[in-house]
Amino acid sequence: MKTTNSRAHLAWLLPALLLSLLLPPALARAETRAWVDRDSIELGETVTLNIETDTGARPDYAPLQDDFHIEQRSSRQSFEQSAGRSVSRTLYAVALQPERTGRVTVPALRVGSARTAPITLTVTAASAAPARARGLAFIDAELDDTTPYVQQAVGLRLRLYYAAQLLSGQFDQPAPDGAALQRAGSDVQYTREIDGRRYRVVERRYVLVPERSGRLELPPANFRGRGVGGWLDDLFGDGQRGLSADGPPLVLQVKPVPDAAPRPWLPLHGLELRWRDAPDRVRAGDAATLELELVADGATGAQLEPPMITVDQGAQVFPEPVQHDDMIEDGRPRVRMLRRFAVLPAREGRLRIEGPRLQWWDVNADRMREATLPALELDVAPAASGTAAAVPPGDGGLVRLPGVQHGVGAWALATVAFALLWLATLAWALQWRHRAQAGDTAPRDDDAAARSPGARRPWQGSALRRVLDTGDLGDVSAALCALASPAAADLDALSRMLAPGPQREAIAALQRARWGQDEGGASQARAAVRAAFARGPDWLPRDSDIDPPLPPLYPR
Repeated sequence: MKTTNSRAHLAWLLPALLLSLLLPPALARAETRAWVDRDSIELGETVTLNIETDTGARPDYAPLQDDFHIEQRSSRQSFEQSAGRSVSRTLYAVALQPERTGRVTVPALRVGSARTAPITLTVTAASAAPARARGLAFIDAELDDTTPYVQQAVGLRLRLYYAAQLLSGQFDQPAPDGAALQRAGSDVQYTREIDGRRYRVVERRYVLVPERSGRLELPPANFRGRGVGGWLDDLFGDGQRGLSADGPPLVLQVKPVPDAAPRPWLPLHGLELRWRDAPDRVRAGDAATLELELVADGATGAQLEPPMITVDQGAQVFPEPVQHDDMIEDGRPRVRMLRRFAVLPAREGRLRIEGPRLQWWDVNADRMREATLPALELDVAPAASGTAAAVPPGDGGLVRLPGVQHGVGAWALATVAFALLWLATLAWALQWRHRAQAGDTAPRDDDAAARSPGARRPWQGSALRRVLDTGDLGDVSAALCALASPAAADLDALSRMLAPGPQREAIAALQRARWGQDEGGASQARAAVRAAFARGPDWLPRDSDIDPPLPPLYPR
């Protein structure tokens, strides 16, 4: 009887124990966050509020009705593997139109048992309508500086306005001669009312870097697409109408590098340096961690050299890779760099750490400036009992190497040399064995076909599935076009390469969701693309790039 009770007790205890072990990690991973695509808009425009959650509940939008008009809602679900289990996350998006100017707060919203953080939004008065506002589609372009210096990063903002429901389209900005043009960030979509007509707006940003002085002409941006037509198009055509728009021509007068400018040449609107984290006391032989922040207004991370520090008293510095965040603010690029350093003191005493000294050119004041940091003074305590400092005083017995701040022990060099010799011997042995097994085997026919010009790119389902789960519709379109080799110019060209059937229909649904206004079209288009391309693209034969006039006699 006692044994039976013990077994019954264990049968009840084991499931409870497993549940207690699984439940806390699931609750700890629960995360709900909210953000907006823009923190400053004009009255009459919309802003997209994004809410990501893994609680499985829908947000309560009721608190938004006091200060906002809700126009559109959509959602997208994704799955990921975490700690050996599948986690489902849902991204909700809602278009909000503020009803007043000033600082408007997006209130905290309840999502199941979680709540989002409030968000502050700046709403300014509506500006004048664009000078090129006319018709069903037009393009507005704006530069943040029309008289930049050579190698100065200039922000370019393009806005495509369209009042018709789009079925497909291509929006491009040709690169100019004598300048580098790079797209910055993702497209932002919202609506705006102009002269009583409601337009949807696609805002796209670029970074333009002139490479020579003088006059620089920027080719106009262009848009070509097709939209839903009126009743005449339904009566006399296929119900579609062609849409096209060209942006205004832009001209820049690029100034040369001034004679008094510092070298290397670094034109900026502003540069700031500061220590983010630094200890007060350290111990000899123990590493201390420092963190340096650099913020440059008017540059990208690729234009800046990673900052460095210098130390005395024979200490060693081990810098970590730079982390930088590129963004667009006030129409121009801005970068924030973070770099951590591990400083290893060699002996007790006073340790002085010098920050970087960066000279740059102020493009607003047309003068040279220098950004510096105050030196850090650290008290180094003696090494802990029973341990020795990492580097003996005077660096005795160490070997100096070019490009290395401090000496290196001879035993360390011998260890490295032995390891390199062992790796070289292993590589030779593996190569000899591979040649002995392979012999003089000729390449197979299918390998030669894969290397032949015009071969289709191998199917990479994981890349497309990853974009379908995490990317926007523009990323999905680019991933589909990349299936062809060379990549297709657009989705229309890709559709002509595929056999008639579900894959062409999925591409058409993706185009309607990308440019249309129907609620829920994005999630349906993703599902259609995922199902149609689950087994890879169904290419047309090489000798047939167009649809046959008659259906095939036998099924494909």
